[in-house]
Amino acid sequence: MEKKEYSEKIIRETGFVTLAEYIPDIIQEIRYYSTYNFIGSRIDGYEEPCALLTKQAARALKNVSNEMAVKGYRLKIFDAYRPVSAVKHFVMWGIEDLDIRMKPYFYPDLEKQELFAKGYIAGRSSHSRGSTVDLTLFDMQTGREVDMGSPFDWFGEKSHPDYRGITDGQYENRMLLRNAMLHNGFLPIDCEWWHFTLEDEPYPDIYFDFPVASK
Repeated sequence: MEKKEYSEKIIRETGFVTLAEYIPDIIQEIRYYSTYNFIGSRIDGYEEPCALLTKQAARALKNVSNEMAVKGYRLKIFDAYRPVSAVKHFVMWGIEDLDIRMKPYFYPDLEKQELFAKGYIAGRSSHSRGSTVDLTLFDMQTGREVDMGSPFDWFGEKSHPDYRGITDGQYENRMLLRNAMLHNGFLPIDCEWWHFTLEDEPYPDIYFDFPVASK
C-alpha cells in the first residue's frame, strides 16, 4: 500500500465520524447519493446515504444541534464530506455532458457553463477536506423544513445569504442558522446560505478521496 493511501486510510478511521452516530437527532437527506440533485444521477463516491465529518467539525456541529434543539429545531444535513471523485464528476458533467434535465429545478436562470464561472461549482471543494457541511433547520413543531427562501442547491442570487428579495421571515430564518453556526466556529460563504466550514479545520491542505460509507 502506498504511503498516501495508508495515511488516508488511517485518517478516515481515526479522524472522521459517521455524523448520525455522533449526533443521533440529526435528519439526513444526502442528495448526492440520490438522483434528486442538479445532475440527476447518483454522484461518484457516494456508496451509502450517510454523512461523514471530521471529529472536530462534528463536535462543533453537535453544539449547534444542542443550541437549536432548545429553540425547537433539528439540523437537516444535505452533504458533509465529499470525495474528490465526486467533485470530478461535477466537473466532467459541466465540461462534457450535454444533459440539462435538472435545469428547471436547480439553475433555471443560468446556463450550465455559468455554474462554474459564477463559483457555484468549483474544481476543488472544501467539502473534500472533511470539515464542511451543507444543512438547514427542521422545525419540530410544524414537522417541516424551515423556509429559507430558496431550496438547497438552488444556483442563483436568491441563494446568497444576504439576498433581500425574500420575505423578512425567510431572511430571519437564514440568520438564525447562520448565527448559530458562526457562534460555534463555522464560517459561511457568500453564495450559499446552507454552506459552512469549520474555521479551525484539522486538514486544511488535504483533499480526501475515500468513499462516503459508514464504517
